[in-house]
Amino acid sequence: MPIDTQDYVKWFRHSSPYINSHRGKTFVLMLPGEALNHDNFSNIIHDIALLSSLGVRLVLVHGARPQIDSRLQQAGTPSRFHHNLRITDSSNLAPVIQAIGEARITVEAALSTGLPNSPMHGAHMQVLSGNFAVAQPHGVIDGVDLQHTGKVRKVNITPLQAALDSRAIALLSPLGYSPTGEIFNLSFSDVATHVATAIKADKLIAFIDGDGVTDTDGKLLKQLSLQECKETLESASTTLNNDIHQALHACYLACLQGVSRAQLVSYATDGALLTELFTRDGLGTMVYSGQYEQLRSATIDDVGGIIELITPLENDGTLVRRSREVLETEIDKFFVMEKDGTIIACAALYPYGDMAEIACVATHQDYRKGGRAAALLQQMEQHARKQQIRQLFLLTTRTAHWFIEQGFAPGNLEDLPTARKNLYNYQRNSKIFVKNL
Repeated sequence: MPIDTQDYVKWFRHSSPYINSHRGKTFVLMLPGEALNHDNFSNIIHDIALLSSLGVRLVLVHGARPQIDSRLQQAGTPSRFHHNLRITDSSNLAPVIQAIGEARITVEAALSTGLPNSPMHGAHMQVLSGNFAVAQPHGVIDGVDLQHTGKVRKVNITPLQAALDSRAIALLSPLGYSPTGEIFNLSFSDVATHVATAIKADKLIAFIDGDGVTDTDGKLLKQLSLQECKETLESASTTLNNDIHQALHACYLACLQGVSRAQLVSYATDGALLTELFTRDGLGTMVYSGQYEQLRSATIDDVGGIIELITPLENDGTLVRRSREVLETEIDKFFVMEKDGTIIACAALYPYGDMAEIACVATHQDYRKGGRAAALLQQMEQHARKQQIRQLFLLTTRTAHWFIEQGFAPGNLEDLPTARKNLYNYQRNSKIFVKNL
């Protein structure tokens, strides 16, 4: 078997957990007008078609800024902005509508292709558009009347869900209509965030010209918590270009209002969407919310709560018994998840050079069905990566299958660092598992 075929088979097998995970989920895609003019646009359409065929429910919200700029330029009408919002008056409303309509038709036509020997062959995708967004005027800001520039007032959820239930791709343009029949030019990011939160989407995916957000050294930031995202928006407001700032702000708002994940991916890189969704490392920046927000480093005041949490598991032999003195000494190695003042989950990370041991993973019995242990473990992995840890290992006697489900593989005593190997309890006979980061 040729090596390239082997690589393909290996990738396909490794992607199957993600395929299963995404099936039946609802994603809202933010596709800026610049992407429609890019050479990679057809590849993005192919990847969207693939997501649809894999059972992902898709809402596609497109932008049209360069298309509008071009139309206004042809009409000899200058583009005017206030606080990065286009001023849409009665004289330029018609070319704005024409430009948005042209952009929508471009996307709809691309999603409707099905030529033989192309990725779209046999897709037969249904695309539904409509008055899903109810709009209202932005009004007067700092004395400037934005006129026909509006904002989303509400989303008509029932017909939008009906479209998704029919397995169609819902296509929304940056236009909205008021109950009085007025037409408003909307921000496509405003439409996307309102739709994502209204239908409780599982993901918001914002396409940008770049891989994602980078730190001061130019290194891609793979993940940002909601708080980290907020801090990035505040600290880098002058260094992020407007498009990335708009996309990241949309991700922040969506997660703030209940969407668990939002991701920035490149519209210029072929396969960026699939790489971000179907590989472990991804190719963009993810913003996350939810239970991760409860995770924090443990303090000496948490010792009592940790003891209360782990004592039942120590009594039944699931965990190694730790005295209060040991916990107080090693409290800097622990992380806890807190709810209403109660420690509901904990875990510890013990570094050994570029390896680290995950230990004392415990969840309160009342919260064991909510995926908190998995969420906690993912955050521990992220923390380990920040410490330049390359491999995690753990020892367990009762929860081997659960750790295998989290991506750990069986190991042996020789996989442990020497210092930890010397402490191995042969009487306990724990199974060893490892995971490369």
